[in-house]
Amino acid sequence: MIDFLIIGGGIAGLSAGARLSQHGRVTLIEAEDALGYHTSGRSAAMFEESYGPPSVVALNKVSAAYLRDQNGGYLTPRGILLVGRKDQRPGFEHDTAMLNMQVLPTEEALARVPILDANKVAHAAISTSAFDIDTDRLMQDFARIIRTNGGEIVTKARVTSIRKDSNWVVNAGQVFEARNLVNAAGAWVDEIAVMAGIAPIGITPKRRSMARLPAPGGHDVSDWPMLFGVGEAWYAKPDAGKWIVSPSEADPVPPQDAYADDMVLAEGLARYEEMVTEPVTRVETNWAGLRSFVSDGTLVLGPDPTDPTFIWSAGQGGYGFQTSPAASQLVADLTTGATSELDTETIAALRPERLRR
Repeated sequence: MIDFLIIGGGIAGLSAGARLSQHGRVTLIEAEDALGYHTSGRSAAMFEESYGPPSVVALNKVSAAYLRDQNGGYLTPRGILLVGRKDQRPGFEHDTAMLNMQVLPTEEALARVPILDANKVAHAAISTSAFDIDTDRLMQDFARIIRTNGGEIVTKARVTSIRKDSNWVVNAGQVFEARNLVNAAGAWVDEIAVMAGIAPIGITPKRRSMARLPAPGGHDVSDWPMLFGVGEAWYAKPDAGKWIVSPSEADPVPPQDAYADDMVLAEGLARYEEMVTEPVTRVETNWAGLRSFVSDGTLVLGPDPTDPTFIWSAGQGGYGFQTSPAASQLVADLTTGATSELDTETIAALRPERLRR
């Protein structure tokens, strides 16, 4: 008998599965033929402890030690450089405060990223506490923990029906029976809930596009920080010797295999080009991912109040990787009745009960 059947093979499902595999037999099923196919495989892969609403920041803080130290660590220093025009001072000051950044002389910003336009960049601030996350290795290590603890991972297993008898019975090409059902299906979590006879949480998938460019001006970009426009109107960062730029859009779309919108991408690249001296002459490839949110913009973790054997690991938005160690541990703690190291206010802000009032 399966103790925990997990639907979804992205970072939410893999991390929850790794934690729960210490408490019983885990089987994880993924609709696609590879793990991390959708949002998890299309992440900007950054850790910034101050990024997100208060409950997310609390998860970031608890996750930091795991990401820094476990299995040799998953973090590499990157840093974030925020840049703005002269007329963007109010927004610049807001972003600087939100991310606990230090104001930087513009000439120093230009020295760090020499393609910045001195005629446009009037404000700059730096955070040195931002890191790249080795997302692939993190996912694979969580998968390894599941298997090491006797669990199973099944791909190409798209759920077509769910019913509750004495246990959960899930048809996904083959029939799985489990005592507990963990809904980690990303943009599809509400569809899974409705199949299971559980009220949806109001998930809204939002598209975010990305373009990969050649390194601008032939520069070695490997030690450049990630660049942010004021109000997160765009961002850019090094990626395996290339340069990726996102318009940072958050356009609501139905659950889908997302793809970049050409017009949105062009508008975002134009906002980025306004602040640099190197024009975008070639886009090597582009893609999009879905960042899924509930109404209050934070995660939904733990057993549903109407049926504690239906467990949520949902609403990760853009915070899935950086919160995954703490979020998955909270899922396990709330499911097994263990004491969490998170404070009660944070836990209340993350539990699904808040959405049932």
